[in-house]
Amino acid sequence: MSIFGSIIGKIFGSAPAQAAPAGKPAAESPTAPAAAQPAAGAVDIAKVLDDLNESNPETLDWRVSIVDLLKVLGLDSSLAARKQLAAELKFEGDTSDSASMNIWLHKKVIELVAANGGKVPADLLKK
Repeated sequence: MSIFGSIIGKIFGSAPAQAAPAGKPAAESPTAPAAAQPAAGAVDIAKVLDDLNESNPETLDWRVSIVDLLKVLGLDSSLAARKQLAAELKFEGDTSDSASMNIWLHKKVIELVAANGGKVPADLLKK
């Protein structure tokens, strides 16, 4: 499974409603029963990630950091994993510039989670 697929699986798998497959908005998922399909934006990712963060022994800021977002989800946050995620998401910058890559990754992941049926706080979409 792709790293982004794992992110979607962890976020939507932790939510009470069933999520659509990665890359497909929930409202368009033909396989999920109608009652289990969240309306677009129905899965509150802030609640899901804040709840996961509360049970984490580290102090993490998933709202700002891709590393912390991956850690909250229990995924590999290493530089190699982030470079793999960057390749999956078609990052066109220099992966040696990890700061720029990380900022881009965080923004892109948040945008794509929103596109896949996640209710994302407006302040995160503006960054």
